Amino acid sequence: MHAISYIGAAAAVCTTLAYLPQVIRAWRTRSTHDVSLKMYILMVMGTVLWLAYGVALMDWPLIAANAVSLVFTGSILFLKLRYG
Repeated sequence: MHAISYIGAAAAVCTTLAYLPQVIRAWRTRSTHDVSLKMYILMVMGTVLWLAYGVALMDWPLIAANAVSLVFTGSILFLKLRYG
């Protein structure tokens, strides 16, 4: 694996895991008052498009990172819609 691949992998891990604290907090508190609905709608849509792009290219790191991101952003959006 080349150094540039390590940079890309590290970036994917960081940006994917960045949503986890928000998921945990929203799940525990059942509060999403301060979470922007519009932002998470756009984020889920963008992640779906990135995932489709990765599938079209058969780029497994891109697929994996965006699949996990979609679970996290989708969870936050679901909690926002459920708990407002």
